[in-house]
Amino acid sequence: MFFLFGIHYLCIMKILTAAQMRELDAYTIEHQGITSLDLMERASNALAEKLMSRWGKDTVVKIFAGPGNNGGDALAIARILSTAGYKVSAYLFNTGDHISNDCHANKERLKDYDVDFTEITTSFNPPLLEKGDLVIDGLFGTGMSRPLNGGFASVVKYINTSEATVVSIDVPSGLMCEDNKYNVTHHIIKAKYTYTFQYPKLSFFFVENEEFVGHWEVIDIGLSDPKDEAFETQYHLTETQEVAAMLKNRSRFVHKGSVGNAVIVAGRKGMAGAAILSAKACLRSGVGKLTVRTPEYNVLPLQIAVPEAVLSVDPDISSFSQPFDMRDYDALAMGPGMGKDPGTVPAFIEQLSMAKVPVVLDADAINILGDHKSWINQLPKQTILTPHKKELFGLISTTVNSYEQLEKTRILCMRQQIIIVIKGAFSAVCYPDGNVYFNPTGNPGMATAGSGDVLTGIILALLAQEYTPENSARLGVYLHGLAGDVAAVEKGFEGVVASDIVDCLPKAFKQLRESRKVNNRIC
Repeated sequence: MFFLFGIHYLCIMKILTAAQMRELDAYTIEHQGITSLDLMERASNALAEKLMSRWGKDTVVKIFAGPGNNGGDALAIARILSTAGYKVSAYLFNTGDHISNDCHANKERLKDYDVDFTEITTSFNPPLLEKGDLVIDGLFGTGMSRPLNGGFASVVKYINTSEATVVSIDVPSGLMCEDNKYNVTHHIIKAKYTYTFQYPKLSFFFVENEEFVGHWEVIDIGLSDPKDEAFETQYHLTETQEVAAMLKNRSRFVHKGSVGNAVIVAGRKGMAGAAILSAKACLRSGVGKLTVRTPEYNVLPLQIAVPEAVLSVDPDISSFSQPFDMRDYDALAMGPGMGKDPGTVPAFIEQLSMAKVPVVLDADAINILGDHKSWINQLPKQTILTPHKKELFGLISTTVNSYEQLEKTRILCMRQQIIIVIKGAFSAVCYPDGNVYFNPTGNPGMATAGSGDVLTGIILALLAQEYTPENSARLGVYLHGLAGDVAAVEKGFEGVVASDIVDCLPKAFKQLRESRKVNNRIC
């Protein structure tokens, strides 16, 4: 089960395409020795249980079923809810005089149950949808490959204009599972809740689809999980147990010299806060020693706010202007509050060329790369970049939707052999091998200035402690979001500021370590 802003998270990794889901259904039917109708009944029972746990029997339920198997699910749910004592109306749209075999079977089964059933073959006189009604959208599922039109588009528009609560089965009708570049947004159901079967769908992770998907949860229907190339995927959702296993244990004899010596270039005049937040986050993430390279203007605030950090003072009073010797350091971060002053730009690329250690770049470091795209070729392999959307566009140019943005980012990572974290809800960690890991932690309270500076500090600390760049990125993003979730529980979304995320990092580490002691996965 997926909890959007809770403490426990989904333990399903794969994100399969619509085509793979169809193949997986067929694989399950063959290897479990069941019929497709049996699998439909299993799925419908699981979803009906979820509905009954959330809405009481006083809820008026109106079900819209399409001619395919999504419609068959809807009609089976109508029967199950009616048997449980709910008042149910069901509308089957059979305008083409052809419905799937399993949809037909569930239509026939309805005859013996107290369901107000209407089959629409020509014109449709829509029912009144009132506030408080529960509308079940079972028009179309994962098989959509082109936009809805005609009568079905009209039905979608009618449902969307109502005040009823809309629940979609598997996928909101009209939404495609991957790329919706050429879709017609007015012809997609706007669900408040989406209950999807077995695996999340890629389109659920894109910001422009939130208005259609609403809050979503994965319903386990017992599909087989074959270890077969046909079911390999480049898209994954990071799981708690996986990142918990990445955490290193510490020897009793550990000392500050054995857990990393990190350095961060951060803060110009007026931006000491970015340096402070990054430094504090780094120190709260287990690094042994931290040096902050910053202009003289920031010395006093940094010494007061972060006494644990060593300062390396730039000769320029207000900005980073001169590279420094990197021989004593285990990892380098550049960018938070760094600025793009005339002297900073050449100093940045020279410093980068001197780095023989793992590197994480954020903020102005990424903006400089966007201004000098040829410099991207000089990035050391495995360099981690943590852009927000605007910074990312400087690297890949603008895109028409999130799917194209993700694909362009994947291509850049594979071409340059770098790691890019696309920050946001479900932050996407893109690997050099083309794999993408969406992150389940985090919440809207983290949309606050300085939050990205905190992430940079966390990743820097992990790199300095000799976590691999891939693990540093995924673990860092997960912990960052988890600390934000802890902060949101304590402060509320509106009350979270970046320093709260830093303060909650120890609790996030502790919680993640304790999750390793749990024998049973949370699903």
